Amino acid sequence: MEAASLFCFANRDKYKIEEVFESRPGWKDTIIVFTRNKGAVVSLFILLIMIVLAVFGPSFNKYTYDAIELERQNLPPRIPLLENVGIFDGTLSGKNMYEIKGFGDQYFWFGTDNLGRDLFTRFCCGTRISLLIGAISALLNILVGVVYGLISGYYGGKLDIVMQRAIEVLNGIPNLVIVSLLVIVLKPGMISIIIAMAISQWTGTARLVRANTLRIKEAEHIMASRTLGTGTINILFKEIFPNLLSSVIVMAMMSVPGAIFMEAFLSFVGLGIPNPEASLGSLINDGYQCMLLYPYQLAIPAIFFAILMLSLNIIGDGLRDALDPSQKQA
Repeated sequence: MEAASLFCFANRDKYKIEEVFESRPGWKDTIIVFTRNKGAVVSLFILLIMIVLAVFGPSFNKYTYDAIELERQNLPPRIPLLENVGIFDGTLSGKNMYEIKGFGDQYFWFGTDNLGRDLFTRFCCGTRISLLIGAISALLNILVGVVYGLISGYYGGKLDIVMQRAIEVLNGIPNLVIVSLLVIVLKPGMISIIIAMAISQWTGTARLVRANTLRIKEAEHIMASRTLGTGTINILFKEIFPNLLSSVIVMAMMSVPGAIFMEAFLSFVGLGIPNPEASLGSLINDGYQCMLLYPYQLAIPAIFFAILMLSLNIIGDGLRDALDPSQKQA
């Protein structure tokens, strides 16, 4: 009798043969964990749509963001096909404003403002400016914060004390006050807003990088590098910084919505992007001035602004979970 016939599983469902899983690189694990987060995937898709609109949206029609035609001012949204089902059909208070003003053959997808400018084109250009400000400000914040935090955490001692006291002094002044004063001094505009945010909003990144640097610099491989005579720059950016990369990426993603929100607030109070250029904040401010008569001028940019902010925050949460080793599963 064969030996195999003398043995059998007492409960085949309970006792399973050990499986060997194929090894895969860390970036694949990150992508797998991120794609399991359905909210993050949907938010990423929405963000990509917003980016496409920001880049290519103005070419979808023949109107420009600054063309003023008072004859077509305050026209409500009108979209082909959708007008046939009774929505976005160009009516306001039961009246077809396009027929009344003699624009029966024209379509303004988001309507027009009080100067007759196409709001869809202005929305696309405004989204582009808001995303640029958010991305560039976050990049500058990360660059300044990483360098500052690495130096402070690695050298320690009196230098670390002085550098941290400087951060505490800067944090003692509200960021909104610093940014507002800098924008007033530098004159409102995209460059001024980016510079003001870069000066005032890097402290959080610096503290995070410093805390992790204090922990990592005591590791055995860092001590071995010092013993072998590796230069300080190489240790900082080839040994320590790669271990901080996941935290830095998450911090950068979380900084983008904060910068966009700050720009929107400045534009709302009149310290942001000057006319005829637009941002999401300035569009919301313009719509706020006439919200009772033409509510669509406020509702459309406000809704898209809320969707953009929510999407960026959800993507940031998804990246945090995907890049955190404790969140990963086989």
